[in-house]
Parts: sequence; structure tokens; C-alpha cells
Amino acid sequence: MEDLQQRAQRIAAKRSSMWVYRFVRRTIMVVLYPYFRVRRRGGAYLDIEGPVIVAPVHRSNLDTPLMAGLGHRRLRALSKESLFSNKYFGAFLAALGAFPVRRGAADREAMREAVRMLKAGEQIVVFPEGGRQTGPRVESVFDGMSYLASRTGAVIVPVGIAGTEAAMATGTRLPRPVRVAMVAGPPIRPPERRMTRPQMSRFSEEVRERLQAVFDEAQALAG
Repeated sequence: MEDLQQRAQRIAAKRSSMWVYRFVRRTIMVVLYPYFRVRRRGGAYLDIEGPVIVAPVHRSNLDTPLMAGLGHRRLRALSKESLFSNKYFGAFLAALGAFPVRRGAADREAMREAVRMLKAGEQIVVFPEGGRQTGPRVESVFDGMSYLASRTGAVIVPVGIAGTEAAMATGTRLPRPVRVAMVAGPPIRPPERRMTRPQMSRFSEEVRERLQAVFDEAQALAG
């Protein structure tokens, strides 16, 4: 696993990887945004400098690619290790900013990499609900993002994404032309000192409430 992550980080650091990311981002905006009639608000919150944890709701495989057009910075995202099994596809994912993580395991190496990237001032995507969920409510969030924010001082930007579940639910092969709306909220700053577990839980609940608020706004915007 360590070799996969080292290779992914080496590829992501190349200048050519940024060109790949920009090309794919532009293609998404030209092809997918008109198809889904995407509406968006708050993208400027993703363009702030310094370490940022982008914390979106997760209802569809469309969520991550569509978010590429919400801000201008490259999004680094945790991806399933199995997606990197093919050398060439894995290199493509790494160029887009993805890095591998073992699904269903407490992957300390992935957390270390996330901490390292945030301390280097990068922006990473962490789905606070864990895997894909369904429905209009954010029921609970994990403390992983709160831990990362506490360790690195990174701000958390909540992102509500509406319409992607109807467009491409789990098990769907082809997306439907359903309107999608994305709303990013103001950054949530962690306490300046390291958080205890109870403090981390309270901070996670604050993030959940803010995430629900932007999710509600996105659902209203999608119509």
C-alpha cells in the first residue's frame, strides 16, 4: 500500500499532472455542466489559500467529478485502492489528485498522507458521512475530518450537492439529465488547540449542522 501511495504522490507532484487536471476539469464543465444544468453557489470558499478540507455530502459517484468545477484549486481525494490496480488508470487518477486508501480499514498511512498534504497547504476532499448515503438528511458524520482539522489547522468547507442521487444512484450505469445544484458554505475553523475526543465530537456535530444547511440550500436551488 505504501508503494502505491508513494507512486501516486510522485505523479501528482509533476507539473504535467496539473495540465491533466485542468483539461479534465474543463471537459467536465463543457460536457457535464450543461447536461445536468448545474447551478452553483459559494465556489469562492474553495479558492481560499492554505489547507482546506472540502466536506461534501455523498449521494452519487458524480459528486467528486462535478465538484471539480466549483472552485479553481485542484481537489485531492481519497480513492479506493482497487482503482489503482491498473498501472495506467492509477497514474491517471493520481494526476487528477487522487490517492489510494484501503476501503473499510483504518488506514493509518492514508491519514498520514492526508495530514502531510494539508500541512503542505493542499486541499483535500473528505466525505464526512463516510460512504455514499441516500435521502435529504445528513444523519451523522465521522470524526476523521475533525481529527485532520485539529492536527493541521485546516478549515472545513461544507458542500451540499443535490440532484446527483436522482441523476445517477447506486447501481445506475448511465446518468439521467437531472438538474444538479452545489452550494459551498463559509469555512469552519477548528479550535486553535488540539481537541479532546468530546470536543471533537461537538465540532463534528457543528460541521454536520452546517453541512445540512448547505444541503438544504442546494436542494432548494435544484428545484
